[in-house]
Formats: sequence, C-alpha cells, structure tokens
Amino acid sequence: MPGLTEVLRERAELHPDRVAYIAGDTEITYRDLDRRVDRAAAALAASGVGHGDRVAILDKNSLEYVEQLFGAARIGAVQVPVNYRLAPDEVAYIVNNAQAKVFLVGPEFVPVLDAITGKLEHTTHLVVIGGEGHAHLDYEQWLGDAGDPPAGADREIDTADVFVQLYSSGTTGLPKGVMLTHDNFNSVLPLTNDLWGIDDATVLMVAMPMYHVAGCALAVCVVFDGITGVITREPDPTAIARAIERHRVTHVFLVPVLLQFMQLIPEVAECDLSSLRLLLYGASPISDEVLRGAMRMLPTTGFMQVYGLTETTGAITMLPVQDHDPDGPNAHRLRSAGIPNPSCTLRIADPATLDELPPGQVGEILCRTPQNMKGYWGMPEATASALLPGGWFRTGDAGYVDEDGYLYIHDRVKDMIISGGENIYPAEVENVLMDHPAVSDCAVIGVPDAKWGETPKAVVVLSEDVSEADLIAHCRERLAHFKCPTSVERRDAIPRNPTGKILKRELRAPYWQGQDRAVH
Repeated sequence: MPGLTEVLRERAELHPDRVAYIAGDTEITYRDLDRRVDRAAAALAASGVGHGDRVAILDKNSLEYVEQLFGAARIGAVQVPVNYRLAPDEVAYIVNNAQAKVFLVGPEFVPVLDAITGKLEHTTHLVVIGGEGHAHLDYEQWLGDAGDPPAGADREIDTADVFVQLYSSGTTGLPKGVMLTHDNFNSVLPLTNDLWGIDDATVLMVAMPMYHVAGCALAVCVVFDGITGVITREPDPTAIARAIERHRVTHVFLVPVLLQFMQLIPEVAECDLSSLRLLLYGASPISDEVLRGAMRMLPTTGFMQVYGLTETTGAITMLPVQDHDPDGPNAHRLRSAGIPNPSCTLRIADPATLDELPPGQVGEILCRTPQNMKGYWGMPEATASALLPGGWFRTGDAGYVDEDGYLYIHDRVKDMIISGGENIYPAEVENVLMDHPAVSDCAVIGVPDAKWGETPKAVVVLSEDVSEADLIAHCRERLAHFKCPTSVERRDAIPRNPTGKILKRELRAPYWQGQDRAVH
C-alpha cells in the first residue's frame, strides 16, 4: 500500500472539492489540505528538517496539527505529539528525547515554551500557531517564507518508515517514544470500512486529543477513507454534543468518562444527536451504569467497544454492535473487550514463562498483528522485552479469553493506573514523592473512583510530620495534575517481598473489595 501522504495526494485528485476537515468555523477541502501540507513540508525542510528527523508539537486539536502530521511525513520526517497536560519539565524531556529540530506550540502554551526554551538541546526553530505578543516564529509567516518542498521527497518514503512517534510512559517513570509506521496504519485503517460501516456519507469526529493514539488514528482515518472529519479543539462534552448536532456527525470515539459527563449535562440533553450511527468507546473500563445510561441517551446509535494500546496503533479487539444487548442472552459479553480484529491473533500466556494458557485462565495478553509498533525510540532493550520472536507483543495487561474467543481484561500485569482514559505510571509519581524531604518510603496505587474510574493514592512513610495537602502540592509542582495523588495514607512501613519489590496487590486489595475485577 502507498505511504499515507500519497494517500492524501490521491484523495485530493479524486475528490478535490470534498471537505476534508471542519474545525470550529473553518472548513478545508482535500485540494487545499494537500496544498497546505506541501507548504508545511517546505517550511520544515527550510528549517533543516530531513528524513528521519523529529518535529514536536504541543497543541490542542487543530487543522495545523493535521497538516504538520502529513507535512512532516511528506519529507520523511516524524511528528512527535506532546501531551498538553504535562508539566513544563516533562514537555522538555520529550522534546529533548526525540531530538526534535522544530517545536510547534499552540497559543495557549507560549508560557510553557518560554519556561523551557533554555532547556531544549536540539531544537533550532520555535514556532507558535496563532497568538501574538510572543518572541517566537509565527506559524503562518513561517509557512509563507518557505519555498517549494523538495522535489520528489514523498516518492522516497518507505512505508516501513516511522510516520508518528507517540509517547507512552514506562514503568521506569520515563516516557517512551512509540514508533508507528505507515505500514502500521495501513494495516488497521482498511478495517474501518467493514467493521465501522464507513461510506462516502460518513462524518467522523476527532474528539480525542491528537497526542493520544485514538485522536491521531482517527485524524488519519479521515484521510485514509476520504471522508469528512470534524475536529474538536478539546474533549469538552457540551462542545462535542453541539458539534455532533451542527455537522450531523455519524461516527465518534469517546472515553467512558466523557460518556458519563454527557449524561449529567443539561445542555447535552438539549442537542439532537440522532445523526450518530456508531459510537466507539474504550481506553479505560466502563461501568454497567454508564454504558446503559449512554445507550438510553442514544437509542438509535450502535455501540462498539474497542481495546488496544499505543504500541498496537490503537484497537486490536472490538465488541460488535450486536453484542450490546444488556438484557439479552449474551449480556455477560458487555464485560468483555470483544473479539480480535481479523488481522490480530491473541494469546494468553503465563507472565513468567510465556507458556500459552487455556481458555478461561488469566494470564498476560499477547498479540500478533501488523499493527504492532516498530519499537521504542532509542530503547533497544525495552523494545526487545516487549516485541518477542514470532511477531508477538507483550501488552502488560492481564486477562483471559473465553471459549467463544471473547477477551476479558482481568487486571494489569504492570502497575499502570488508568484515570479518565489517561495512563499513569506509579513509578513516575513515586520518584517525585521520594524527592520530598519528609518522605522516606512510598508507594502509589490506583483506587476506585466513581468519576474517573480510578485515581492515584499515595501510601507514604514519613520521617517528619507533613500534611496531605503539602505532599499533593509537591507533586503538582512537578507533574501533570492528573498524575498526582488525590489522597495520601500514612503507614509505618511499605510492604515488600524479600527482594524489595513493593507488594502493590496487597496495598490495593482493601480498596477493591466488592469489585468483580481489579480495574474499575
């Protein structure tokens, strides 16, 4: 299959006047998008960006985000989206780790850029998309000053090349750059026609942040399928509902916490959402109450759950629409993550030996699919431990497959906490807590939360008295707020095994009593 920028070129030739994306009050056709992508590629090339170089971007969803994604790829470079909820030092780490030559930011993030400019080790061009009164390059002027893109640059792209590098934190506490190729996307996006029922009349909303694999993949899906995409600046429930009504959106992906909020907001109830044909949901577990409420809210909409990871270019399983009958004979399947994609094979393995386990027995979920990442940027050991011989990827999640082939997520092999669809790795938070002079030992665990699914709780051993508020404030100065503990418990000692490993399961157990599984 062709590279993704070539796909865009083909769409522009086939449907030049079709609207590609709508963002707020702005629309852009495929012809004009393709031209803007050429200008973006030219500006990057004029800034010294070449094949294999990284281009970082810190912004909420925008048309510029998309044109830079494809513009970088058109010259063989790689976009590096940065989570806009991160603290400035966390942003600087990612930009430096990626060795990004160009760093683009949205107008809201100029203060972050100003705070870290002196810390950027490889970046030569700082560009601000919109806004005024700053000391950096203006995006439109930067594009205008560039000439034509290098002749034939896109013809040199190998589909095995990296298309985008998304950062996902690791258990070491440092984010890892997940390298996803053109081939990765080309292997999953054709499934959208058959599984999602996409056709020429489809209007697909990109509501998830484009630093998240779901937002990125959906933005690319728009171009791949040659349809119209509606970009929401940020995942605001009311804005999403109003945009669905205004643009007659037919397909959308939402995380459970958004589905929960939408049921509680009167302005959402006033919107006409009857255009929705398919609502995909995933990224974190969903409660029966939230799912049933969403189905009542959208009685004519088909629901489909998906499960996947950044490392698998998004969804590798799906729970079909026909399995969403809460009162039917197969209602138990609503607790599952569904069946694997046609191109994906699942295996449940003993985490220690990797021996395959029989149906119904819990083990680590492994998957073999062309969607599996190329590897972690600059981390050969981590790549080798995640990508096994034979094409298998270790998800780090625990679960089982029933006799009918449906996957059930039981727990997580890793200690990751998922709060409102965001991944939080305890080691990162623990490292920050240990920097506090009063903390002599600590552990961070996920505890149930009715709104977010789960939130981080810090268990600490203190050498001197310090308040819960002070410890949380200490974290908030150094980490994105969603990563910070929402509660703190003091103990005399942290339980550990003979080798010194914290017994997280023992710490978690009291808070998860009465839950039917150890994720909420």
